[in-house]
Amino acid sequence: EGHRNRVNSVSFSPDGQRIVSGSRDGTRRLWDAQTGGAIYPFLEGHRNRVNSVSFSPDGQRIVSGSRDWTLRLWDAETGDAIGQSLEGHWDRVFEESFSPDGQRIVSGGDNGTLWLWDVQTGDVLGGQPLEGHRNRVNLVSFSPDGQRIVSGSRDGTLRLWDVQTNNAIGQPLQGHGSEVHSVSFSPDGQRIVSGSDDGTLRLWDAQTGDAIGQPLEGHGA
Repeated sequence: EGHRNRVNSVSFSPDGQRIVSGSRDGTRRLWDAQTGGAIYPFLEGHRNRVNSVSFSPDGQRIVSGSRDWTLRLWDAETGDAIGQSLEGHWDRVFEESFSPDGQRIVSGGDNGTLWLWDVQTGDVLGGQPLEGHRNRVNLVSFSPDGQRIVSGSRDGTLRLWDVQTNNAIGQPLQGHGSEVHSVSFSPDGQRIVSGSDDGTLRLWDAQTGDAIGQPLEGHGA
């Protein structure tokens, strides 16, 4: 316990020793996974609720995305902010993720855009957002090799993106009957799973974008 409002996001450190949480109260907190105690006081810096938090692959940094339209990087050892806010989004930031090598961050926003960031410089890679979704981007994830990104949107589709060119790969992956809330690559990068407000999960071929089999049904709502 410690946050003063709803907890929107949590993430384990790669070594499993710490947990970071982000809250509607606008703060992040670090926790000791063994004792459950808070490691630091509230980590403040955002001007509005924190929608998402994630550790870097090496566990040295944390990135957070906020309703204040920005992302921020934090030193996971000291809790201090690293550099300035990452600014560019034209609306609320809903999700972000580090690349497997920790050199890039992808973020998704309320206006349907994705942004790629250079972790070292804070610059927007390619100089402009990745556009294609017609509504809010709820989830983003890098492929295990770091060469592709999958995004899931309130428009009911998934999209694949090429990290090197910043271009969409093929057409949107369509099949869900409502907004997509969750997406993830398989460990070998060959498949994608998505979860939707329509109560189903779907499997996709990550190379062709084709649906694999029938929707996975069973959830009641």
